[in-house]
Amino acid sequence: MKALVIEDELLAREHMIKLLQGNFPDVEVVGAVGSIKDTVAWITEQPAPDVIFMDVELSDGSSFDIFTKVEVPCPVIMTTAYDQYAVQSFEVNAIDYLLKPIGLPELRRAISRVTSGQARKPSTETVQSLLNHVHKEKFLIRMNNRIVPVRTSDIAYFYSEDKNSYIVTTGGASYVMDESLDAIAQKLDPEAFFRISRSCIISEGAIDSVSRLMGGRQQISLRHGFPQLTDLTVSRARVDDFLDWLGR
Repeated sequence: MKALVIEDELLAREHMIKLLQGNFPDVEVVGAVGSIKDTVAWITEQPAPDVIFMDVELSDGSSFDIFTKVEVPCPVIMTTAYDQYAVQSFEVNAIDYLLKPIGLPELRRAISRVTSGQARKPSTETVQSLLNHVHKEKFLIRMNNRIVPVRTSDIAYFYSEDKNSYIVTTGGASYVMDESLDAIAQKLDPEAFFRISRSCIISEGAIDSVSRLMGGRQQISLRHGFPQLTDLTVSRARVDDFLDWLGR
């Protein structure tokens, strides 16, 4: 299977090529470009590859502009560090959408869609299934002149207080967020996080036990060593959904 890699960052391009060459012996990288201009020229002048791995943000603009300049002759797998382009990607008939840093399981899934003959416009059900896998894998916390990456797997909970939102890691670090809990909740995997109240979203991995309170509410206790929050009460309106989520 011949592959074209479209990526403007040299290190990211080299990483993708090594990832493909080191794990997929049937995949041959026949080209690598980093701009809209070079991509259009490559597609126009070279034989069509079997698949294109395409970053969204290129050195001279958005890769979506490529589709308005030339007919893309093969299936496209989008690769990006941002989760907001998923719907737009499927609108141009991308067959998969991989969030950086790209893991081998996700890459195998995408390549299998090409090799298994599923490299066509996804059905509504397929798009929804793929979108269900597009969740925030890390948050970038801006602190003055620093940016601190926090992986979602290291988060114990989010909470709001005095009109501010906070992220708390399993190691006890706490950071102020620029986004509201409503916006944050849309980016999280609902299998891993649950909004127990208007002011708190908790990770399943942080929960040690749940105790019943008067009035039908539930009190959550966190695992030993995890940072504690004064109020980890599941609101009465959310108890049934919470218990279903916890016991699924």
